[in-house]
Order: sequence, then structure tokens, then C-alpha cells
Amino acid sequence: MDISCAFPANSAAVEQAVLAEELGYERVWIYDSPALYHDVWVTLARIAERTERIGLGPGVLVPHLRHPMTQAAAIATLDELAPGRLAVAFGAGFTGRLAMGQPMLSRREFERGVRQVMALLRGEVVEVDGAATQMLHSDGFAPERPIDVPVLVNAQGPRGQAFAHEIESGVTVSFRPVPGFDWCAVLSTGTVLDPGESPQSQRAFGAPAPALAVRYHGTAARGQSLDAFPGGEDWASSIGGVAEDVRHLEIHRGHLVELNEHDRKALAAESESPAQLTGTVDEIRERLEALEVGGATELMWQPMGPDIEREMRAFAEVLGQV
Repeated sequence: MDISCAFPANSAAVEQAVLAEELGYERVWIYDSPALYHDVWVTLARIAERTERIGLGPGVLVPHLRHPMTQAAAIATLDELAPGRLAVAFGAGFTGRLAMGQPMLSRREFERGVRQVMALLRGEVVEVDGAATQMLHSDGFAPERPIDVPVLVNAQGPRGQAFAHEIESGVTVSFRPVPGFDWCAVLSTGTVLDPGESPQSQRAFGAPAPALAVRYHGTAARGQSLDAFPGGEDWASSIGGVAEDVRHLEIHRGHLVELNEHDRKALAAESESPAQLTGTVDEIRERLEALEVGGATELMWQPMGPDIEREMRAFAEVLGQV
């Protein structure tokens, strides 16, 4: 199973990608969420110019954040900058839309957007917003069509998996792999424990804490009760005090980067990190082997916390053992 890194586009992302290449990671995935992070395509282009081997791609790209032609042109540009290294993962827009007060795309909207971009990359004439569009790029302005870039789609449920089979793409999922795909990238997080360190230590809990807070963000966005989560009632009470018209801004503030004030109140009730990949090198190796048996072909591991370099170097010990 390939081990890759996934992290937000920020001022440190390029140096983190360079380090990932040095440490032997397979790929770097960069989040696409304009309200929270740097531009995904500018960041990927900078990474492409500073690295030589490592794969790269947006993870995940939200179709409606840009016109399909803009998406296709960006993919073509990056494929030219880093031939054979690009893969593109699409999603319906968690914080990519929710953080701007917009709902996630419907399955119909999402699938149409993915199909449009893929067809443009093949050089086809595609109807977008009622008008015929096609990549008209002359020689030297984009690679020759068709542009063959691997595509993955977020496929947590059966409909998403059926769509992936239909378009013959790979899939991205969170925590649990789905069998039956040649490329199944599983998003997860955690931290490698220092010798003798308890998973209850302040460092071990704090490193992946921003990912743990996403439980509250996602559940609230779906309008579901948080009572099943430790501190869920505290989180709901805290966020409930924010005016409804700007509440979405506070829900997603700090997403996957740092805890906001509502997250801190809720996570104070946790006694031990439930992060999937927190453990010793041997424990993490066993969990990754289980993921691979379940159908995972790639881990999209999210290094987090105040010392990303430490997390990446520590997790690199796992690379040669999976």
C-alpha cells in the first residue's frame, strides 16, 4: 500500500512537500477549500517546480468552485509541469462549500461536474451552462488531447461507488476502505508515539485534535444530534450562541488546522485520542495492513499539530514496513 501525505495549502506546504519527497512518501494531496487555505492550483504548481519524483494532486477538488474549463485548464497546466505525476480527486464540497454558507453539491450536480471536466480533458465538445465548450489550446499552450490524468471520486456510499465504477475511476474514502477498486485511497490521521509515550499524553492527543473536531463540524452540518460524541452537548451549546447567519463561519474556522473555541470546549471531555492511526510504529503497521486487506491501495495520511515535520519524520518509519 502506498503511503501519501494530505495537508492544507499554506505558506509551509511547499517545504512540507519537499520533505515528503525526501522521506519517501508516494504523493502529496492538497485540500481545496478557498475560505480556509491558499489556492490549491497555485500551491500544486509551486510544489511541482520544487520536486522531481513525488506524485501530487488536489484532494479533493470541488467541481463548482470553478468553471469546468478553468478546472480542465489547471489540470492540463499541472500535467505539463509534472508529467505523469498528477492525479485528481473530486469531492462534493465539505468545507469547500459549507464554509461559504452553501450546501454540498447534490449527487447529480457533482457527477455532472466531474463528467464535464473529464470530457474536456479528452478533447470533446461539452455543453456547460447551455453553451458548447472545448479545449481550444494550440501547441505549447496545453498538452495534446486527450489528457490522461488519473481521476478519483469521493465515494463513501453505494451511489458514489457505483458512479466510480461507471466512469472507471478510483475512490477516496475516510477511515474504511471499500473493496473492488484498483485505486482506493483512505483518508486518516494519527500520530506515532514516542518510546514509552501514552496515547493519553497531551502531545499525542493534541496532534490529531483538529481532525477529531471534524466530527462535530460534519454532524452539525447534516443537522444531526451530537449527543453521541463526548462533549457534543457542550459543542452544540457553544455554537448555538452564534448568530445563525454567520454560524457556518464559526463551525468551520480552523478546520483541520487548529481547534476553534467551540472545539476546545467539546474536546475537553475526551480522555484519550480516538484517532485511527495513533500508536507505536508496530501498532500503526498492523492497522495499515488491515486497511490493505480491506481494499485500501493508498493511505492519505494527514499530519497535524504544532510540529508537522516531527509528525512526517516519525510516520516515515512506517513507510518501509507496509
